[in-house]
Formats: sequence, structure tokens, C-alpha cells
Amino acid sequence: MENTQNITPLSLAGSGPDPLQDKVAELNARFKHHSATSVLKAALREGVAGKVTMVSSFGAESVALLHLVAMVDRNVPVLFVDTEMLFTETLVYQMELAERLNLSNIQIIRARAKTLAAEDPYRTLHQRDTDACCALRKTRPLQKALRGFDGWITGRKRFQAGTRSALEFFEIEDHTGRIKVNPLAHWAPEDVRAYMEENRLPKHPMIARGYPSIGCAPCTSPVKDGEDPRSGRWRGQEKTECGIHVDSDGKMVRTGVDA
Repeated sequence: MENTQNITPLSLAGSGPDPLQDKVAELNARFKHHSATSVLKAALREGVAGKVTMVSSFGAESVALLHLVAMVDRNVPVLFVDTEMLFTETLVYQMELAERLNLSNIQIIRARAKTLAAEDPYRTLHQRDTDACCALRKTRPLQKALRGFDGWITGRKRFQAGTRSALEFFEIEDHTGRIKVNPLAHWAPEDVRAYMEENRLPKHPMIARGYPSIGCAPCTSPVKDGEDPRSGRWRGQEKTECGIHVDSDGKMVRTGVDA
């Protein structure tokens, strides 16, 4: 059982040569044995990561974290990137969850129509260059929307990839200096399923149709039994990530973007 008691205030920065690194290290030490809810309360009520927002794809596992966030602060800004190439089911699911969880500050992010017309006038960029398409429709609009925040809440978990096997509750986004808050870092797949069942949370309708990981319609396909859950994303390509999360070298890192 994770300890959720005796949470004490933390200063906004450490005193060493890299105050932000010190701060994140202290946060991770402080919350090492705490719950996802404790981490969210610290981020949303205590402001340990400064001004924060949540980023959600409203994908296959998103409802678990959205529910947890709603229990702490229903007014937190939730950024939803509409690439304008999503499944209709995702758009409907987003509206239904926002109403059901009473999330009052959903902010829908899109690329500017002028930019889309200039860089992808025929909506075929994904057929030629999937990385460029993701950057145009998702990564760049999101980075612009995040400019007013010191940190953001993601749904990443250690089990999603080997590169995230040591994922902590708090980390620094190297290319911006923002703090990423990962409340579900230690959750296993069965934890997500159990939480959704216990709270009777609605699943994304496409899960039942063989889509355990859901992105844009042109680049997502059903997954067969025994396949990696993310094998339906950009099938047949080496690409495994949209580009929202990058490592210290600026390279894309695979992660479930039910962020």
C-alpha cells in the first residue's frame, strides 16, 4: 500500500549547481512511496511543478488518469490535440468523457488552417513523411500551447517501453526545462484495467474492435492477438512515436501518448 500521508511543503528549487535537477530529485525522493493521487495533489494543489496542465489524447487508457485528475481538480486545463485526422469515435469519446467527469477546462489544440494549407494542402503528407505530419498536426501545436506552463501531466508508464523502465514521477523535459509529472509511472497494465473496472469508467469504443493503442485514423490499424499493443501504430515502419516526448538528444522516445 502506497503511503499518502505526511506530505510536507517543498521549496521551488534546490541549492546545488543545477537547481531544477535538485528540485526534481528531491520531489522524486519525497514521493518515492506515495500514490498517483498524492503526486497529483502536490502538482495541482501545492504547485510543486509550478503552473501545470494535463495533456490527454483521450485514447485507450486515458480515462484512468482523467478520472484521477478530475477527483483532485476539475478545473485543471486539459490540452487535447485534434490533428483533424482522428477517428470520429475519439472525438465523440472526448466529448462524452469531458461531460461525464465534469472537466470544465478542455482546451482543443489544432494547427492553424493557414499552416495546414501551406504544408499539407491535400491531406496526404502522412503518406510521404509521417514524422513531418506528426510535427505539423501534433507536436508543434502542442509545444505552442505549452508555452504558458511550467510543467505538464502525462499518462506515461514504465511498462510501455524499455526506455521508460526507470521512469520517475517527476522529470525534466530537456529541450524546454519544463517538469513532466507522471502520476501513473509505476502502474502495471492490470492496475489500469482494475482502476477502470472499479470506477466503472467507459472504454474507448475502438478497443473492442481490436485497437489497444489509438492514434490518427490513417496511421492506426487493428492489432491481432499476441501482437505488441502498439504494433498497429505506423504499421510497417520503424516509427513508434509521434514526437511529443523526446530525449536529451532531441530524438523521439516511444511511449504511450495517453498522456
